[in-house]
Amino acid sequence: MDLKYIQQIAIELSLPVKNITNVQQMHTEGATIPFISRYRKEATGNMDEVQVGNVIDKIKYYDELEKRKETVLKTIEAAGKLTPELKLRIENCLNATELEDIYLPYKPKRKTKATVAIEKGLQPLAQLLFDQSQPVSDEQIAAYINEQVKDNADALQGARDIIAEWISESEPARTTVRSIFQETSAISARVLTTKKESEEAQKYRDYFEFKEPLADCPSHRLLAIRRGEKEGFLIMDIGIEKESAIGELKNVFVKTSNSAGEQVALATEDAYSRLLKPAIETEFRMSSKAAADEEAIRVFAENLRQLLLASPLGSKRVLAIDPGFRTGCKVVCLDESGTFLKYTTIFPHPPQNDWSGAAATLKELVNRYEIEAIGYGNGTASKETEKLVRNIDFGKPVSIFMVNESGASIYSASEVAREEFPEEDVTVRGAISIGRRLLDPLSELVKIDAKSIGVGQYQHDVNQNRLKDSLDNVVQSCVNYVGVDVNTASKHLLTYVSGLTATTAKNIVEYRSKNGAFKSRSELLKVSMLGPKAYEQCAGFLRIPGAENPLDNSAVHPESYSVVEEMAQKMSCSVNDIIAKPDIRKQINAKDFISETAGAYTIEDILKELEKPGRDPRDVIEEFRFAEGIATMDDLKPGMKLPGIVTNITNFGAFVDVGVKQDGLVHVSHLANKFVSDPNEVVKLNQKVMVTVVEVDASRKRIALSMKDENKTESSRPRTHTPKGTPVSNKPKNSFQSSLDALRKKFD
Repeated sequence: MDLKYIQQIAIELSLPVKNITNVQQMHTEGATIPFISRYRKEATGNMDEVQVGNVIDKIKYYDELEKRKETVLKTIEAAGKLTPELKLRIENCLNATELEDIYLPYKPKRKTKATVAIEKGLQPLAQLLFDQSQPVSDEQIAAYINEQVKDNADALQGARDIIAEWISESEPARTTVRSIFQETSAISARVLTTKKESEEAQKYRDYFEFKEPLADCPSHRLLAIRRGEKEGFLIMDIGIEKESAIGELKNVFVKTSNSAGEQVALATEDAYSRLLKPAIETEFRMSSKAAADEEAIRVFAENLRQLLLASPLGSKRVLAIDPGFRTGCKVVCLDESGTFLKYTTIFPHPPQNDWSGAAATLKELVNRYEIEAIGYGNGTASKETEKLVRNIDFGKPVSIFMVNESGASIYSASEVAREEFPEEDVTVRGAISIGRRLLDPLSELVKIDAKSIGVGQYQHDVNQNRLKDSLDNVVQSCVNYVGVDVNTASKHLLTYVSGLTATTAKNIVEYRSKNGAFKSRSELLKVSMLGPKAYEQCAGFLRIPGAENPLDNSAVHPESYSVVEEMAQKMSCSVNDIIAKPDIRKQINAKDFISETAGAYTIEDILKELEKPGRDPRDVIEEFRFAEGIATMDDLKPGMKLPGIVTNITNFGAFVDVGVKQDGLVHVSHLANKFVSDPNEVVKLNQKVMVTVVEVDASRKRIALSMKDENKTESSRPRTHTPKGTPVSNKPKNSFQSSLDALRKKFD
């Protein structure tokens, strides 16, 4: 990559050129983000995954810009219009929008009013008028009348068409209008009159007559308006004050008040209305959509990260229940590693109501399979099933957990599930997935398309390629953060390990099946198609519990084993002693082991890992119980305080399950007794919270909740200054109620 791009990235991200150069080189060589951020800290200056990802995104941007420059230069050169000055300007350009502005006058065009006028021979007249050096007489204009130009008015119209195109293609004009849009543009929406009374349109009624500054419009609101437009209920517009924009353009292009200047003024008005406004408005529609997409994707990615890193139960024998009424509750038993042992169906709920028979079956299964925990899905009949299992005396302690089953039906019908359980019905696979989610959410959820997990914000409305890339990066980040037991991991989980592909992951599983469990990390080099480069990338993230070398079950990379061995030698002990004895570790002076290959960051990480090798970084799972006697929305009353679980987080608040089959909304203004700009500052996915019921609308299935502490004084919201000239907002005054109106069973 050209140095000028590296330097520009350094300026934009406030990072050293050297570190960016190193990231660029490692990325080009195939290194992954988790590997670079974890094992190449000296080269990056201790960048975290987000920073490394931002650098790589910038590298991709400038790579695409360079490719576009090549196309632009070839096109202009082929037209015989490439001057040394123009070439230099294009080569030095660092912005895609600026590049397109430079290219626009030279870009091959379809037939326009201006090209038609030029074909009629009116370009010299247009130039004469545009110069505005002197008034242009009727006699001068008449000289351009020919078979295609019938009179002076026709000639002037053609000349203005040419001037309008010149203005619209000029960088000063586009920069001027773009700047006005940036500072003062407003987004507005109105309902189609013919759809106003339709029931389907009512979910968009907050936008039937709506206007606010585009810069103030949050991601979820803009995406909601765009969805309403796409579905044919709303008309959306992004615009600025016409007179102001035209006045600014005239200041640039109209130089005199003579007859020539009058024609240029008319051409300027036409240039704005017919060419500039539509083009720049389209730019801002696209850029605002892109910005809204990025914010929605960020929200989804953060929710997904929290869900994937949810607390695992660990190696316990589990009984999992997929609740249901008419078709019964599907029950499976799994061993400590998630191996399927037994399936049956019970019918404790209407219409069969075989409560005693179901209880007897569950009690018998718990005893026969030495079950230590029960997990039940949070869908239909969830509350009733929880009541069943909590009322059974199993004769021993059995932990009971609710499991989020979003996407379980997607998994049960997938090719992955058919491959894992070819002989089992989809209902059995769904119950198995619920049980395995309890054991290890990360290992099970990687088998499902992340978009199906149900923690997104308008995920179907955003750029799908960008969304997929972002979510894939999150999954890879989480898998490598936790680490993977190479002897128990599925090929689907292994696929997300740094450096591994679907093929090498499959080969690892096949090697394991044929040769038994891996005894050391170095044995991975015997796997087909897993060469030294892939081994370098993956080895530090793969774990081998019980390996002869204890470092094989740690995050210490094999390339650093010699450092630990050197530590052991200096302390006159074994590697096992360093791990087992804190007193020995405290005596180690990190500076003694810094070298060209292992810098201060690496040594620090090694010492931290030796304190807890192979330990799962996720939180310990906690049991949770909904309030007794609260089963439906009819049981909810304003003022009630209830325990709940955060199921989804958006920019405008958090959704909380309080056990009534309908999530409630804690609006961002009710998350705390202080101003909250980002709900993630206050809540996390799957967090256990206490909420107060504010409002219940059973007919519309809407629940308003609050997490405010009534005994505390509320901090005032920071004051904001509205710049002079900012468009007046007609958005709903009660944003809390507005967000409630957007509430459905799930946000999206």
